[in-house]
Amino acid sequence: MGVEYMHRLTRLLNLWRIHAWLDYMFATRSLRVFAINYISDGVLALASVSSTLLLTARFDGIGPWHPPQILFMLGYAMTVTGVLATMFGYNVLYIGRRLGRGQLDHLLIQPQPLWMALLTEGFNPFEGSISLLTGVAMLGWGLMRLQLPLTIGWVAVLLISLVASALVMLAFNFIWGSLAFWAPHGAEEINTPLIEMFAQMKGYPLDGLGLLMINSLLFGLPVGFVAWLPCRALLGLSTQPIDLLSTPLAALLFGIIAVLVFQRGLRHYMNVGSRRYHNMGHRG
Repeated sequence: MGVEYMHRLTRLLNLWRIHAWLDYMFATRSLRVFAINYISDGVLALASVSSTLLLTARFDGIGPWHPPQILFMLGYAMTVTGVLATMFGYNVLYIGRRLGRGQLDHLLIQPQPLWMALLTEGFNPFEGSISLLTGVAMLGWGLMRLQLPLTIGWVAVLLISLVASALVMLAFNFIWGSLAFWAPHGAEEINTPLIEMFAQMKGYPLDGLGLLMINSLLFGLPVGFVAWLPCRALLGLSTQPIDLLSTPLAALLFGIIAVLVFQRGLRHYMNVGSRRYHNMGHRG
Protein backbone atom coordinates (compact mmCIF):
# COMPACT_ATOMS: atom_id res chain seq x y z
CA MET A 1 0.00 0.00 0.00
CA GLY A 2 2.81 2.40 0.85
CA VAL A 3 4.56 1.66 -2.46
CA GLU A 4 1.34 2.42 -4.34
CA TYR A 5 0.94 5.78 -2.58
CA MET A 6 4.55 6.69 -3.33
CA HIS A 7 4.02 5.77 -6.98
CA ARG A 8 0.95 8.02 -7.16
CA LEU A 9 2.79 10.88 -5.47
CA THR A 10 5.72 10.52 -7.87
CA ARG A 11 3.29 10.47 -10.79
CA LEU A 12 1.58 13.64 -9.53
CA LEU A 13 4.88 15.48 -9.15
CA ASN A 14 6.02 14.42 -12.61
CA LEU A 15 2.76 15.58 -14.20
CA TRP A 16 2.93 18.92 -12.40
CA ARG A 17 6.51 19.30 -13.61
CA ILE A 18 5.51 18.53 -17.20
CA HIS A 19 2.56 20.92 -17.20
CA ALA A 20 4.68 23.62 -15.55
CA TRP A 21 7.24 23.30 -18.34
CA LEU A 22 4.53 23.43 -21.01
CA ASP A 23 3.02 26.49 -19.37
CA TYR A 24 6.44 28.14 -19.15
CA MET A 25 7.00 27.65 -22.86
CA PHE A 26 3.54 29.01 -23.63
CA ALA A 27 3.89 32.03 -21.33
CA THR A 28 7.35 32.99 -22.55
CA ARG A 29 6.77 32.44 -26.26
CA SER A 30 7.04 36.20 -26.69
CA LEU A 31 8.35 38.89 -24.34
CA ARG A 32 5.62 41.24 -25.53
CA VAL A 33 2.83 38.72 -24.86
CA PHE A 34 4.37 37.79 -21.50
CA ALA A 35 4.53 41.45 -20.38
CA ILE A 36 1.02 42.24 -21.61
CA ASN A 37 -0.47 39.21 -19.88
CA TYR A 38 1.23 39.87 -16.56
CA ILE A 39 0.52 43.59 -16.52
CA SER A 40 -3.11 43.20 -17.55
CA ASP A 41 -3.73 40.36 -15.07
CA GLY A 42 -2.13 42.43 -12.29
CA VAL A 43 -4.33 45.42 -13.13
CA LEU A 44 -7.43 43.23 -13.16
CA ALA A 45 -6.49 41.62 -9.85
CA LEU A 46 -6.09 45.01 -8.17
CA ALA A 47 -9.23 46.37 -9.83
CA SER A 48 -11.26 43.50 -8.34
CA VAL A 49 -10.58 44.81 -4.83
CA SER A 50 -10.28 48.53 -5.59
CA SER A 51 -13.84 49.38 -4.52
CA THR A 52 -13.28 47.91 -1.05
CA LEU A 53 -9.94 49.69 -0.74
CA LEU A 54 -11.51 53.01 -1.70
CA LEU A 55 -14.35 52.57 0.80
CA THR A 56 -11.84 51.67 3.49
CA ALA A 57 -9.72 54.74 2.76
CA ARG A 58 -12.77 57.02 2.69
CA PHE A 59 -14.33 55.83 5.96
CA ASP A 60 -11.16 54.59 7.71
CA GLY A 61 -12.46 51.05 7.81
CA ILE A 62 -15.69 49.17 7.24
CA GLY A 63 -17.76 48.35 10.30
CA PRO A 64 -15.55 46.66 12.93
CA TRP A 65 -12.78 46.14 10.36
CA HIS A 66 -9.81 48.52 10.48
CA PRO A 67 -7.83 49.32 7.30
CA PRO A 68 -4.99 46.82 8.01
CA GLN A 69 -7.55 44.10 8.66
CA ILE A 70 -9.35 44.92 5.41
CA LEU A 71 -6.01 44.77 3.60
CA PHE A 72 -5.33 41.35 5.10
CA MET A 73 -8.78 40.07 4.11
CA LEU A 74 -8.39 41.32 0.53
CA GLY A 75 -4.96 39.71 0.29
CA TYR A 76 -6.43 36.47 1.64
CA ALA A 77 -9.26 36.55 -0.94
CA MET A 78 -6.86 37.24 -3.82
CA THR A 79 -4.56 34.45 -2.65
CA VAL A 80 -7.45 31.98 -2.64
CA THR A 81 -8.52 32.88 -6.18
CA GLY A 82 -4.86 32.91 -7.21
CA VAL A 83 -4.40 29.35 -5.95
CA LEU A 84 -7.41 28.25 -8.00
CA ALA A 85 -6.20 30.09 -11.10
CA THR A 86 -2.77 28.50 -10.76
CA MET A 87 -3.89 24.95 -10.01
CA PHE A 88 -7.09 24.65 -12.06
CA GLY A 89 -6.67 26.67 -15.22
CA TYR A 90 -7.53 25.56 -18.76
CA ASN A 91 -11.21 25.19 -17.85
CA VAL A 92 -10.76 22.73 -15.00
CA LEU A 93 -12.28 25.25 -12.60
CA TYR A 94 -14.87 25.99 -15.30
CA ILE A 95 -15.72 22.30 -15.37
CA GLY A 96 -19.09 22.91 -17.02
CA ARG A 97 -17.24 23.84 -20.22
CA ARG A 98 -15.34 20.56 -20.25
CA LEU A 99 -18.53 18.57 -19.76
CA GLY A 100 -20.84 20.65 -21.92
CA ARG A 101 -18.43 20.75 -24.86
CA GLY A 102 -17.97 17.00 -24.90
CA GLN A 103 -14.36 17.17 -23.76
CA LEU A 104 -14.64 14.65 -20.94
CA ASP A 105 -13.64 11.87 -23.34
CA HIS A 106 -10.30 13.64 -23.77
CA LEU A 107 -9.64 12.88 -20.10
CA LEU A 108 -11.18 9.42 -19.95
CA ILE A 109 -8.96 8.00 -22.70
CA GLN A 110 -5.78 9.02 -20.88
CA PRO A 111 -3.84 6.20 -19.12
CA GLN A 112 -4.41 7.68 -15.67
CA PRO A 113 -7.29 8.14 -13.22
CA LEU A 114 -9.74 10.96 -13.92
CA TRP A 115 -9.02 12.61 -10.56
CA MET A 116 -5.31 12.76 -11.37
CA ALA A 117 -5.98 14.33 -14.77
CA LEU A 118 -8.23 17.00 -13.22
CA LEU A 119 -5.69 17.68 -10.48
CA THR A 120 -2.73 18.15 -12.81
CA GLU A 121 -3.94 19.20 -16.26
CA GLY A 122 -4.88 22.73 -15.18
CA PHE A 123 -1.57 23.49 -13.47
CA ASN A 124 -0.26 26.74 -14.98
CA PRO A 125 2.14 28.41 -12.54
CA PHE A 126 3.28 31.07 -15.03
CA GLU A 127 0.11 32.08 -16.84
CA GLY A 128 -2.08 31.89 -13.74
CA SER A 129 0.20 33.03 -10.94
CA ILE A 130 -0.09 36.82 -11.15
CA SER A 131 -3.21 36.99 -8.96
CA LEU A 132 -1.56 34.57 -6.53
CA LEU A 133 1.60 36.70 -6.31
CA THR A 134 -0.46 39.88 -5.94
CA GLY A 135 -2.55 38.29 -3.21
CA VAL A 136 0.46 37.03 -1.28
CA ALA A 137 2.07 40.48 -1.49
CA MET A 138 -1.11 42.16 -0.20
CA LEU A 139 -1.47 39.52 2.51
CA GLY A 140 2.10 40.17 3.65
CA TRP A 141 1.54 43.92 3.60
CA GLY A 142 -1.53 43.51 5.76
CA LEU A 143 0.37 41.33 8.22
CA MET A 144 3.14 43.92 8.46
CA ARG A 145 0.64 46.67 9.26
CA LEU A 146 -1.21 44.50 11.75
CA GLN A 147 2.04 43.56 13.51
CA LEU A 148 0.60 40.25 14.65
CA PRO A 149 2.82 37.99 16.78
CA LEU A 150 3.23 35.19 14.27
CA THR A 151 3.52 31.69 15.67
CA ILE A 152 3.89 28.33 13.98
CA GLY A 153 0.37 27.41 15.07
CA TRP A 154 -1.15 30.61 13.65
CA VAL A 155 0.68 30.22 10.33
CA ALA A 156 -0.49 26.59 10.14
CA VAL A 157 -4.09 27.68 10.71
CA LEU A 158 -3.67 30.35 8.02
CA LEU A 159 -2.41 27.82 5.46
CA ILE A 160 -5.15 25.31 6.33
CA SER A 161 -7.77 28.05 6.02
CA LEU A 162 -6.43 29.16 2.62
CA VAL A 163 -6.59 25.60 1.29
CA ALA A 164 -10.06 25.09 2.78
CA SER A 165 -11.37 28.34 1.26
CA ALA A 166 -10.04 27.32 -2.16
CA LEU A 167 -11.64 23.87 -1.80
CA VAL A 168 -15.01 25.40 -0.93
CA MET A 169 -14.98 27.50 -4.09
CA LEU A 170 -13.69 24.61 -6.22
CA ALA A 171 -16.27 22.16 -4.87
CA PHE A 172 -19.13 24.62 -5.33
CA ASN A 173 -18.16 25.11 -8.97
CA PHE A 174 -17.98 21.35 -9.51
CA ILE A 175 -21.42 20.89 -7.93
CA TRP A 176 -23.06 23.32 -10.33
CA GLY A 177 -20.80 22.53 -13.26
CA SER A 178 -21.83 18.87 -13.02
CA LEU A 179 -25.27 19.91 -14.28
CA ALA A 180 -23.65 19.87 -17.71
CA PHE A 181 -23.79 16.06 -17.57
CA TRP A 182 -27.56 16.34 -17.91
CA ALA A 183 -27.88 19.67 -19.73
CA PRO A 184 -24.71 20.19 -21.82
CA HIS A 185 -26.11 23.08 -23.85
CA GLY A 186 -27.70 24.95 -20.96
CA ALA A 187 -25.03 24.40 -18.29
CA GLU A 188 -21.90 24.77 -20.41
CA GLU A 189 -21.24 28.29 -19.09
CA ILE A 190 -22.84 27.94 -15.68
CA ASN A 191 -19.51 28.36 -13.89
CA THR A 192 -18.85 31.74 -15.49
CA PRO A 193 -21.53 33.73 -13.57
CA LEU A 194 -20.74 31.79 -10.40
CA ILE A 195 -17.07 32.74 -10.49
CA GLU A 196 -17.96 36.34 -11.38
CA MET A 197 -20.23 36.53 -8.33
CA PHE A 198 -17.43 35.19 -6.14
CA ALA A 199 -15.05 37.76 -7.64
CA GLN A 200 -17.43 40.66 -7.03
CA MET A 201 -18.42 39.76 -3.48
CA LYS A 202 -15.34 38.10 -1.97
CA GLY A 203 -13.77 41.34 -0.71
CA TYR A 204 -16.60 42.75 1.38
CA PRO A 205 -17.07 42.18 5.13
CA LEU A 206 -20.47 40.64 5.82
CA ASP A 207 -20.76 41.99 9.37
CA GLY A 208 -24.03 43.79 9.96
CA LEU A 209 -26.07 41.70 7.55
CA GLY A 210 -29.07 39.81 8.84
CA LEU A 211 -28.75 36.18 9.84
CA LEU A 212 -30.69 35.01 6.80
CA MET A 213 -28.44 36.92 4.41
CA ILE A 214 -25.25 35.72 6.11
CA ASN A 215 -26.38 32.09 5.96
CA SER A 216 -27.28 32.58 2.30
CA LEU A 217 -23.75 33.84 1.62
CA LEU A 218 -22.25 30.91 3.50
CA PHE A 219 -24.32 27.98 2.26
CA GLY A 220 -26.30 29.27 -0.72
CA LEU A 221 -23.45 31.07 -2.44
CA PRO A 222 -20.53 30.34 -0.07
CA VAL A 223 -18.67 33.58 -0.71
CA GLY A 224 -18.33 34.12 3.03
CA PHE A 225 -15.94 31.18 3.25
CA VAL A 226 -13.62 32.68 0.63
CA ALA A 227 -12.27 35.33 3.00
CA TRP A 228 -14.69 36.92 5.47
CA LEU A 229 -15.32 34.09 7.96
CA PRO A 230 -11.79 32.61 8.08
CA CYS A 231 -10.26 36.09 8.38
CA ARG A 232 -12.58 36.98 11.26
CA ALA A 233 -11.28 33.93 13.11
CA LEU A 234 -7.63 34.52 12.19
CA LEU A 235 -7.71 38.17 13.23
CA GLY A 236 -9.58 37.59 16.48
CA LEU A 237 -12.73 39.44 15.38
CA SER A 238 -14.81 36.39 16.20
CA THR A 239 -15.53 35.38 19.78
CA GLN A 240 -16.60 31.86 18.79
CA PRO A 241 -13.76 29.28 18.68
CA ILE A 242 -15.79 27.15 16.25
CA ASP A 243 -15.16 29.77 13.53
CA LEU A 244 -11.59 28.48 13.23
CA LEU A 245 -13.00 25.11 12.18
CA SER A 246 -15.94 26.42 10.15
CA THR A 247 -14.08 26.83 6.86
CA PRO A 248 -12.34 23.39 6.93
CA LEU A 249 -15.66 21.77 7.88
CA ALA A 250 -17.40 23.62 5.06
CA ALA A 251 -14.71 22.44 2.65
CA LEU A 252 -15.34 18.85 3.78
CA LEU A 253 -19.13 19.25 3.40
CA PHE A 254 -19.03 20.87 -0.04
CA GLY A 255 -16.31 18.45 -1.13
CA ILE A 256 -18.42 15.41 -0.25
CA ILE A 257 -21.43 16.87 -2.08
CA ALA A 258 -19.30 17.68 -5.13
CA VAL A 259 -17.88 14.14 -5.29
CA LEU A 260 -21.34 12.56 -4.98
CA VAL A 261 -22.88 14.83 -7.63
CA PHE A 262 -19.95 14.37 -10.02
CA GLN A 263 -19.98 10.59 -9.60
CA ARG A 264 -23.71 10.47 -10.31
CA GLY A 265 -23.12 12.59 -13.40
CA LEU A 266 -20.42 10.16 -14.54
CA ARG A 267 -22.84 7.24 -14.20
CA HIS A 268 -25.33 9.17 -16.33
CA TYR A 269 -22.57 9.92 -18.86
CA MET A 270 -21.75 6.22 -19.14
CA ASN A 271 -25.27 5.65 -20.46
CA VAL A 272 -25.74 8.63 -22.80
CA GLY A 273 -22.22 9.83 -23.68
CA SER A 274 -21.65 13.26 -25.16
CA ARG A 275 -24.51 14.87 -27.04
CA ARG A 276 -22.45 17.85 -28.21
CA TYR A 277 -20.72 16.03 -31.08
CA HIS A 278 -21.99 14.48 -34.29
CA ASN A 279 -20.78 11.15 -35.60
CA MET A 280 -18.01 12.76 -37.64
CA GLY A 281 -16.60 14.50 -34.58
CA HIS A 282 -17.86 18.01 -35.28
CA ARG A 283 -19.29 20.05 -32.46
CA GLY A 284 -23.07 20.37 -32.50
